[in-house]
Amino acid sequence: MGETTISPKAVNKVNDAKPTEPTYYNSCYRHGVDEKRRVQIPAKWRPEKEGVELTIILWPKHQSGTCLRVLPPAEMAKLKAEIDAMPRGDASKGVLKRFIGSGSVQVTLDKGGRICLPDEMARAAAIKDEAMLVGLLDSFEIWNPDRHENVKAADAAFATEAFKLMD
Repeated sequence: MGETTISPKAVNKVNDAKPTEPTYYNSCYRHGVDEKRRVQIPAKWRPEKEGVELTIILWPKHQSGTCLRVLPPAEMAKLKAEIDAMPRGDASKGVLKRFIGSGSVQVTLDKGGRICLPDEMARAAAIKDEAMLVGLLDSFEIWNPDRHENVKAADAAFATEAFKLMD
């Protein structure tokens, strides 16, 4: 049998590969939104590599109103896998695919660390001159600051019950 040789280049590539630490989206940040609907993303939330596409989804899941949910690539892949795993005959599957597929966009950060909010999405979420960026640990949301105050109050009322699930 012949010997297998590994080239020094291949070894160096493996050894040079730097493990990436996970990004945790925590805390809240209030930022201005400029006339082009650009909003600053906190430095610690920015992807390490340039050109990484974040997915913005119009997210109507809260009684306080619509917000924008921002998913990094791994979380978007998980969401798609969850939808794909739904039974073929489940009517929700098609609705979610259409709603998320047609109501989402991919964005990249500009050199200033900002993303541009699509006009229709910003209007639907009532985001004008200020935005509240809210960490969800694995993703984040962008809220109209007034709507976010309502969300915070509702979350506070439910938090005691929610934390009981963690014991």
